[in-house]
Amino acid sequence: MEPLSHLESFVRSAEGGSFSEAARRLGLTPAAVSKNVARLEARLGVRLFRRSTRRLTLTETGERFLQQVSGGLAALQDAVDDVARHDGQPAGTLKLSLGLGFGREHVLPLLADFLARYPAIVPDWHFDNRAVDLVGEGFDAAIGGGFELSAGLVARELAPIHVVPVAAPSYLAGRAMPEHPAELAPLDGLLRRSTPTGRVRSWTLRHATHGEVTVEGPRPRAIFNDPEAIAEAARLGLGVALLPMPFVAASLARGELVRLLPGWHQEVGHVWLYYPSRTLLPAKTRVFIDFVLARFEADGFARRMRAD
Repeated sequence: MEPLSHLESFVRSAEGGSFSEAARRLGLTPAAVSKNVARLEARLGVRLFRRSTRRLTLTETGERFLQQVSGGLAALQDAVDDVARHDGQPAGTLKLSLGLGFGREHVLPLLADFLARYPAIVPDWHFDNRAVDLVGEGFDAAIGGGFELSAGLVARELAPIHVVPVAAPSYLAGRAMPEHPAELAPLDGLLRRSTPTGRVRSWTLRHATHGEVTVEGPRPRAIFNDPEAIAEAARLGLGVALLPMPFVAASLARGELVRLLPGWHQEVGHVWLYYPSRTLLPAKTRVFIDFVLARFEADGFARRMRAD
């Protein structure tokens, strides 16, 4: 049987596309990882990688071998993690990816209670508005939206993402409250530029009985590529904004913002909790998933985020 270090070096090199990336994840030198893979190839009598100066690519035999061993390796590692607990408690580093604003507003406040319950777990949290490669980048879980559900990835819904028009009381003072989306057009708009496309997003709102309306306007007062910045600009009274409920729910409750056109909103997807599908999840990951789902359920988060 091959040493576990040889198999792990092979799997991580295949996932990361380089010995350097595998070394970073394993805490080894690239030379050590390369040597482990070379020894595995010598033992098997086959080439597992095609090597170039830019990237490693799997041979046909390497691809087949990866499919055969990666699941077993993950199960072995998970079994070790389950055994290697601190005083019988789940332990280890929990690598999590989560969106900047959503993570700070809705997940970070849960951390103190989580650590009080599981003191041997060390959070390694990455706040970034991108869909990471959970397996390839070594994440235990992710919270966000827009992830491609590749084979072996599980998604648990946390809440729908409903977008609503809002403005500060100071901006609305002396103005008539709009009664139809068309009445937003002459107002000062705090618009959002899409990071992937670079385009300014249009405003479309839907009503249960009146259907869907695309707003012609409003006139641009400012353009941002960050919803948190838009929310802050709205609180400052600079104009009207169209924002997801997770970014404005607290401000609406405190009276810092006012929701315009009740009954009108836009649906743009969901917030999900993602994690790799394994027969035996590491204890640290399993308790985190259970904790987040239970807290969001107890808090009525999905209900509070709905705009309909």
